[in-house]
This record gives sequence, structure tokens and C-alpha cells, in this order.
Amino acid sequence: MPSFDVTRSRFRLADDEVFVLAQRATGQPVPESMAPAEARLRDAGLINGAGELSALLLPLMQTLVNPSVIVSLEAGGRQGTLHHGLLVGDEHVVCHETWPGEEEAVYRLVEPRTVVWTLADLIALRQSDAGGRDGAGEQVVETTVGVLEAGLQALEKAASTPGADERSLVVEALRAAGASEATATLLSQLIVEVRSNWRMTAAWQGSQDGVPGVTARAVAAWDCGPHGQWLRELPAEPMAEGGATAHSPFRLRRVASKRIWQELTGLLPDGSEIARREAPGQA
Repeated sequence: MPSFDVTRSRFRLADDEVFVLAQRATGQPVPESMAPAEARLRDAGLINGAGELSALLLPLMQTLVNPSVIVSLEAGGRQGTLHHGLLVGDEHVVCHETWPGEEEAVYRLVEPRTVVWTLADLIALRQSDAGGRDGAGEQVVETTVGVLEAGLQALEKAASTPGADERSLVVEALRAAGASEATATLLSQLIVEVRSNWRMTAAWQGSQDGVPGVTARAVAAWDCGPHGQWLRELPAEPMAEGGATAHSPFRLRRVASKRIWQELTGLLPDGSEIARREAPGQA
């Protein structure tokens, strides 16, 4: 059931409910298949009998239907893959966050000046993490995507086997896939301890060599808890779906938290990179 919190300008909405709101906000018809979602929104007081949006939704929907920048985050961990994101509009910024096992996401307005801080919060990044101190020294682990996948599959199998020694099974799988002893030892530690492996992509309407089109930048990393932050350098981002094969090189580099903060800052475009568009019909 959709709900909202007036005190913090936040809303709990499922994907089909967001679709209905977007249709109404832009004056488009709502398909009959979306009638149950529209009924839930009406019951929650977010739209009225005539299909008009509550005034509470206006800043949110103005940003959702006409964002200047869309930041999407795919974060994988032991509870599965979660999708979060940020939409930057001309006047407002909207953050949306999902929760393991829940269909609804929380949409909330955030202060535009805190965009980088909000992105950092989405990946649980802190300014100073004990596992990512500069003093830890540079470390790099290199292998192939196929070897990595063998280790991840071993972890998944171990997690569903009572009493299994996760690290031993992962090490064995990495060795069997062709990893050297040093690589198998280090990579197994990272795989077992990883809190999340995430990829963040920022996209906007810009131009390349004078040709208008969608422009994107992306960064990917592993948060390995006590073993620190590891920037994924290969496969390089942004990467198209299916762009990596089992033989593709895979490389992680341990970095301090400061480096991740810098990557998040560099992800976002400045005003000169964004091609302004006319806003669609207002809500």
C-alpha cells in the first residue's frame, strides 16, 4: 500500500504506482491493467477521483518526469541485488531506495547541495573507513571474469550448505578455475567478506563531438568490510550488457575511501555538459 510522510517529503511507492503517477502527471491515459495500482493511490489520498495528483507530489513528480541527470545504482550482496538511484531536476533532487524483499521503494526529496553525500550514503561510504586507510598500502588483484564467477558460484553453494567452510570452498573453486595461489588466497578473502559490489551510472542528455545524445559515466567498486574498498578497474565502465565474457580481464585495486568520494564527485556532470530540454506537460 502506498504511503507518505509529510514531515520529510518522502513516499513509499511500488513501480506500477510510480508509472500511474507519471502517466497522470504528463496527461497520458492509464492502461486498464494499472487500475489496481491507481485504486491504491486513490485510497492513500495521493490522487483524487478525477485523477489529479495531490499537491504533496508535485515536486517529486516534476523531477521524476523531467530529470536533467539520472543516477542509477545496482548493489549486489548476500541478500540479492538492490536498485537505488537519484534524479536531479531543475529545482529538486529525488533519491529512491529499495529494501531487500520489498516491492516498494522510498522516494524522498534531498537538498541539492548534498548530492554527493547522498550518493555516498547509498553505498554506505564513510569519509574514513578503518579498512580503507591509505596506510594499508596499494594492492591489486587480477584474474579473469570466468575465475571470479567460479568463486562467486562456490560462495553461493557454500551459503546454502549448512556447516560449509565458505573460504575453503571459494579458494578451491578459484584454483580449479586457473587462479594462481596468491590470487586465489586474496580474492577468496574479498569474495567471502564483500558487503556489496556495486555499480553506479550517471546519464544525461548531452553531446559528443557536437552530436546530441545520451552521455554517461560510471564507476564500480567492492566494499569488502575489514578488507577495505576496492575499485573495479576491469571490466571498464560504462559497460554494455553482455560486454564481458569469461575470458575478459578482471581487476580490483584497493583504494582509500577518499578515492571513492572523488569518483562519486567526478561521476556527475557540470552545467555545461547538460543539454537543456523543454519540460513536458506539468502535473
